[in-house]
Amino acid sequence: MERTTVNTDAAARTLHIAIDHPSAVQSAADQARSVAHGMPGALPDQAAVLASELASNIVKHARNGALFVQRSPLRGGMDIVAVDSGPGMPDVARSLVDGYSTTKTIGAGLGAARRIATDFAIRSEAGLGTLAHARLADPDTPRAPGAPGALCLPADGERESGDGYAVAEHDDARTALMIDGLGHGPEAATAAQRAERTFLANPTAPLVDIIAALHRALRHTRGAAVAALRISGGRAEFCGIGNVRATTLSPQGIHHQFTGHAGIVGYNLPKPRSRFVDVSQHTTVVLYTDGIDHRWTHAPTDARLTLPPVLLAASLAHTHRRRRDDATILALGPHLGMR
Repeated sequence: MERTTVNTDAAARTLHIAIDHPSAVQSAADQARSVAHGMPGALPDQAAVLASELASNIVKHARNGALFVQRSPLRGGMDIVAVDSGPGMPDVARSLVDGYSTTKTIGAGLGAARRIATDFAIRSEAGLGTLAHARLADPDTPRAPGAPGALCLPADGERESGDGYAVAEHDDARTALMIDGLGHGPEAATAAQRAERTFLANPTAPLVDIIAALHRALRHTRGAAVAALRISGGRAEFCGIGNVRATTLSPQGIHHQFTGHAGIVGYNLPKPRSRFVDVSQHTTVVLYTDGIDHRWTHAPTDARLTLPPVLLAASLAHTHRRRRDDATILALGPHLGMR
């Protein structure tokens, strides 16, 4: 049985770098190099170049931009995602050609980023802005088709997030856990990290058993809201306690929305119960804590509904994050066995 899990140490958390001044370009490069520290060969320097190019593009062409930088959720490597609230590009394909520029510069930015990145994706249009994802990995690392999109961000003023998440692939299923430690700060982070370790010790267990195991593990912590999700074949199973939410969507719209039953894992646990929904090869399931405003589900645009998981997670975190709380979002497409 093959199993792949996310990084669960501090490197898996997300850096948010506001790109609101030309000086932020160098800061983005330095922070990306720091996240890539320990990766082999020239990868740390390449991470710095990628961050610099994507940040420079925001400074030149957009407004209200940011980079999200982190180690990749699955199969190693790192992710750099650029988001903005600009007007979008009139011709994305032309913007990726070396030498093309609308600002009288040499026009090497996006083309260079695409060449350096192991995987590169970009979407741009009016009302959505521009979103670009560059994944960087050792050439020997397997490519990650169907990779989840995940961001884990601390509340403003906090050094670490009291939220957490983990993902495991096993046989024909993909199982995910999301945790929102009560409050925020170090004690909430301790609860979240303990829950991650407990889950990863046995991620193939029935979801109700996973929730029960987490309840035992968190008894001497602050406690947490928790949701477990399993996608297998054409079905998604959701089991949650507390205010972690799940939404299923496709290009046709929002289909199902769930929130956990009232209670606190580690303190007051009602009997866990799973709910099931059918999913297709076009379905994305989004798990998120209350640091993401749930009102994004009220009227999502067609452009947002068609974003791949990595760009969808970044778009929602950029536009619907509540910065006074920890915020975590995980977007999962169908398991590869459905494709």
